[in-house]
Amino acid sequence: MPTSSSDIAFTPVVKAVQSRRRSRAAYAEMEAGGGFRTVIDDSLVLFLAGVDTAYLATANAAGQPYAQHRGGPKGFIRVVDERTLGFVDYAGNRQYVTTGNLEENDKAFLFLMDYTNRRRIKLWGRARVVEGDADLTACLMPEGYRARPEQVILFEVEAWDVNCPQHIPQKLDAADVARALAELQARIDTLEAENATLRHRHPDTGTPA
Repeated sequence: MPTSSSDIAFTPVVKAVQSRRRSRAAYAEMEAGGGFRTVIDDSLVLFLAGVDTAYLATANAAGQPYAQHRGGPKGFIRVVDERTLGFVDYAGNRQYVTTGNLEENDKAFLFLMDYTNRRRIKLWGRARVVEGDADLTACLMPEGYRARPEQVILFEVEAWDVNCPQHIPQKLDAADVARALAELQARIDTLEAENATLRHRHPDTGTPA
Protein backbone atom coordinates (compact mmCIF):
# COMPACT_ATOMS: atom_id res chain seq x y z
CA MET A 1 0.00 0.00 0.00
CA PRO A 2 1.34 3.49 -0.84
CA THR A 3 2.45 5.39 2.27
CA SER A 4 3.60 8.60 0.61
CA SER A 5 2.56 10.62 -2.43
CA SER A 6 6.03 10.03 -3.88
CA ASP A 7 5.25 6.30 -4.03
CA ILE A 8 3.58 7.11 -7.34
CA ALA A 9 7.13 7.21 -8.73
CA PHE A 10 9.15 5.44 -6.04
CA THR A 11 7.92 1.87 -6.46
CA PRO A 12 9.48 -0.93 -4.39
CA VAL A 13 11.83 -1.68 -7.27
CA VAL A 14 12.85 1.99 -7.52
CA LYS A 15 13.43 2.10 -3.78
CA ALA A 16 15.58 -1.00 -4.02
CA VAL A 17 17.70 0.70 -6.67
CA GLN A 18 17.97 3.79 -4.48
CA SER A 19 19.14 1.62 -1.60
CA ARG A 20 21.69 -0.12 -3.78
CA ARG A 21 23.02 3.21 -4.99
CA ARG A 22 22.87 4.85 -1.54
CA SER A 23 20.30 7.58 -2.14
CA ARG A 24 17.43 5.90 -0.26
CA ALA A 25 18.07 7.61 3.07
CA ALA A 26 17.64 11.11 1.63
CA TYR A 27 14.40 10.18 -0.13
CA ALA A 28 13.10 8.34 2.93
CA GLU A 29 13.51 11.59 4.84
CA MET A 30 11.56 13.41 2.14
CA GLU A 31 8.82 10.76 2.35
CA ALA A 32 8.61 11.18 6.12
CA GLY A 33 7.72 14.81 5.47
CA GLY A 34 4.86 13.81 3.19
CA GLY A 35 6.54 13.15 -0.13
CA PHE A 36 5.63 15.02 -3.29
CA ARG A 37 3.15 17.87 -3.28
CA THR A 38 -0.42 16.96 -4.19
CA VAL A 39 -2.25 20.30 -4.31
CA ILE A 40 -1.83 23.08 -6.87
CA ASP A 41 -0.31 25.87 -4.80
CA ASP A 42 0.67 29.47 -5.56
CA SER A 43 4.17 28.50 -6.68
CA LEU A 44 2.79 26.13 -9.32
CA VAL A 45 0.24 28.72 -10.46
CA LEU A 46 3.07 31.23 -10.92
CA PHE A 47 5.14 28.68 -12.83
CA LEU A 48 2.24 27.81 -15.14
CA ALA A 49 1.76 31.49 -15.99
CA GLY A 50 5.12 31.44 -17.76
CA VAL A 51 4.82 28.03 -19.44
CA ASP A 52 4.38 27.96 -23.21
CA THR A 53 5.48 24.38 -23.83
CA ALA A 54 4.79 21.03 -22.18
CA TYR A 55 5.10 17.33 -22.81
CA LEU A 56 2.16 15.05 -22.09
CA ALA A 57 3.02 11.36 -21.65
CA THR A 58 0.46 8.57 -21.84
CA ALA A 59 0.51 4.82 -22.38
CA ASN A 60 -1.91 2.40 -23.97
CA ALA A 61 -3.39 -0.62 -22.22
CA ALA A 62 -0.36 -2.70 -23.19
CA GLY A 63 1.97 -0.18 -21.53
CA GLN A 64 3.40 1.23 -24.75
CA PRO A 65 4.41 4.81 -23.87
CA TYR A 66 3.88 7.93 -25.95
CA ALA A 67 4.87 11.54 -25.33
CA GLN A 68 3.44 14.46 -27.25
CA HIS A 69 4.36 18.13 -27.24
CA ARG A 70 1.68 20.61 -26.27
CA GLY A 71 2.19 24.34 -26.66
CA GLY A 72 0.55 27.72 -26.85
CA PRO A 73 0.96 31.22 -25.48
CA LYS A 74 2.35 31.55 -21.97
CA GLY A 75 -0.22 30.43 -19.44
CA PHE A 76 -2.10 28.16 -21.85
CA ILE A 77 -2.28 25.48 -19.14
CA ARG A 78 -4.79 26.80 -16.65
CA VAL A 79 -5.93 25.90 -13.16
CA VAL A 80 -9.47 24.54 -13.01
CA ASP A 81 -9.44 23.79 -9.27
CA GLU A 82 -6.91 22.94 -6.58
CA ARG A 83 -6.21 19.53 -8.10
CA THR A 84 -7.09 19.95 -11.77
CA LEU A 85 -5.35 21.57 -14.72
CA GLY A 86 -6.88 22.07 -18.13
CA PHE A 87 -5.86 23.14 -21.60
CA VAL A 88 -7.35 23.25 -25.06
CA ASP A 89 -6.16 20.57 -27.47
CA TYR A 90 -5.80 22.15 -30.91
CA ALA A 91 -6.40 20.48 -34.25
CA GLY A 92 -3.22 18.84 -35.53
CA ASN A 93 -2.06 15.86 -37.53
CA ARG A 94 -5.12 13.79 -36.58
CA GLN A 95 -3.19 10.73 -35.35
CA TYR A 96 -5.05 10.84 -32.00
CA VAL A 97 -2.53 8.64 -30.20
CA THR A 98 -2.90 10.54 -26.93
CA THR A 99 -6.68 10.60 -27.25
CA GLY A 100 -6.80 6.86 -27.90
CA ASN A 101 -4.41 6.04 -25.09
CA LEU A 102 -6.52 8.00 -22.60
CA GLU A 103 -9.63 6.07 -23.59
CA GLU A 104 -8.07 2.83 -22.33
CA ASN A 105 -5.58 4.11 -19.73
CA ASP A 106 -6.13 7.43 -18.01
CA LYS A 107 -2.75 7.53 -16.24
CA ALA A 108 -0.76 10.48 -17.55
CA PHE A 109 2.32 12.57 -16.86
CA LEU A 110 3.05 16.24 -17.56
CA PHE A 111 6.62 17.47 -17.94
CA LEU A 112 6.99 21.25 -17.87
CA MET A 113 10.19 23.07 -18.84
CA ASP A 114 11.35 26.62 -18.21
CA TYR A 115 14.63 26.83 -20.08
CA THR A 116 15.09 30.55 -19.41
CA ASN A 117 15.21 30.08 -15.64
CA ARG A 118 16.46 26.48 -15.77
CA ARG A 119 13.48 24.99 -13.97
CA ARG A 120 11.39 21.87 -14.56
CA ILE A 121 8.30 20.44 -12.91
CA LYS A 122 6.96 16.89 -13.09
CA LEU A 123 3.29 16.10 -12.54
CA TRP A 124 1.75 12.65 -12.19
CA GLY A 125 -1.97 12.18 -12.51
CA ARG A 126 -4.92 11.09 -14.60
CA ALA A 127 -6.20 12.80 -17.70
CA ARG A 128 -9.37 12.74 -19.73
CA VAL A 129 -10.55 14.23 -22.98
CA VAL A 130 -13.63 16.45 -23.03
CA GLU A 131 -15.33 16.90 -26.39
CA GLY A 132 -18.14 19.24 -27.35
CA ASP A 133 -18.11 21.43 -24.24
CA ALA A 134 -18.22 24.92 -25.74
CA ASP A 135 -18.26 26.72 -22.38
CA LEU A 136 -15.23 24.85 -21.05
CA THR A 137 -13.36 25.36 -24.32
CA ALA A 138 -14.10 29.09 -24.27
CA CYS A 139 -12.93 29.30 -20.66
CA LEU A 140 -9.59 27.62 -21.41
CA MET A 141 -8.91 28.96 -24.91
CA PRO A 142 -6.13 31.62 -24.88
CA GLU A 143 -7.55 34.92 -26.06
CA GLY A 144 -6.47 35.89 -29.56
CA TYR A 145 -4.51 32.68 -30.17
CA ARG A 146 -4.75 31.58 -33.79
CA ALA A 147 -5.48 27.86 -33.51
CA ARG A 148 -8.57 25.73 -34.02
CA PRO A 149 -9.72 24.15 -30.74
CA GLU A 150 -10.72 20.51 -31.13
CA GLN A 151 -11.20 19.31 -27.57
CA VAL A 152 -10.10 19.91 -23.98
CA ILE A 153 -7.77 17.83 -21.84
CA LEU A 154 -8.31 17.88 -18.09
CA PHE A 155 -5.42 16.67 -15.94
CA GLU A 156 -6.15 15.62 -12.36
CA VAL A 157 -2.98 16.08 -10.34
CA GLU A 158 -2.06 13.23 -8.00
CA ALA A 159 1.49 14.36 -7.20
CA TRP A 160 4.05 16.85 -8.43
CA ASP A 161 7.69 17.65 -7.82
CA VAL A 162 10.36 20.15 -8.79
CA ASN A 163 13.65 19.03 -10.29
CA CYS A 164 17.01 20.63 -9.64
CA PRO A 165 18.43 22.83 -12.45
CA GLN A 166 21.48 20.62 -12.97
CA HIS A 167 22.25 19.97 -16.65
CA ILE A 168 19.33 22.10 -17.92
CA PRO A 169 20.74 24.25 -20.75
CA GLN A 170 19.67 27.87 -20.59
CA LYS A 171 17.69 28.83 -23.67
CA LEU A 172 16.09 32.23 -24.17
CA ASP A 173 12.74 32.69 -25.82
CA ALA A 174 13.01 34.38 -29.22
CA ALA A 175 10.21 36.83 -28.39
CA ASP A 176 11.93 37.82 -25.14
CA VAL A 177 15.24 38.35 -26.95
CA ALA A 178 13.55 40.42 -29.66
CA ARG A 179 11.86 42.56 -27.01
CA ALA A 180 15.14 43.13 -25.15
CA LEU A 181 16.92 44.06 -28.38
CA ALA A 182 14.14 46.48 -29.31
CA GLU A 183 14.42 48.15 -25.91
CA LEU A 184 18.20 48.37 -26.27
CA GLN A 185 17.91 49.82 -29.77
CA ALA A 186 15.39 52.39 -28.54
CA ARG A 187 17.83 53.42 -25.82
CA ILE A 188 20.65 53.70 -28.34
CA ASP A 189 18.48 55.83 -30.62
CA THR A 190 17.63 58.14 -27.70
CA LEU A 191 21.27 58.55 -26.69
CA GLU A 192 22.35 59.19 -30.29
CA ALA A 193 19.62 61.83 -30.64
CA GLU A 194 20.73 63.48 -27.39
CA ASN A 195 24.34 63.39 -28.55
CA ALA A 196 23.45 64.95 -31.89
CA THR A 197 21.56 67.74 -30.09
CA LEU A 198 24.53 68.46 -27.84
CA ARG A 199 26.91 68.56 -30.81
CA HIS A 200 24.60 70.98 -32.60
CA ARG A 201 24.46 73.27 -29.57
CA HIS A 202 28.21 73.07 -28.89
CA PRO A 203 29.93 72.49 -32.22
CA ASP A 204 33.39 73.31 -30.84
CA THR A 205 33.41 70.70 -28.07
CA GLY A 206 34.27 67.69 -30.19
CA THR A 207 36.91 65.16 -29.30
CA PRO A 208 40.47 66.53 -29.84
CA ALA A 209 42.40 65.09 -32.76
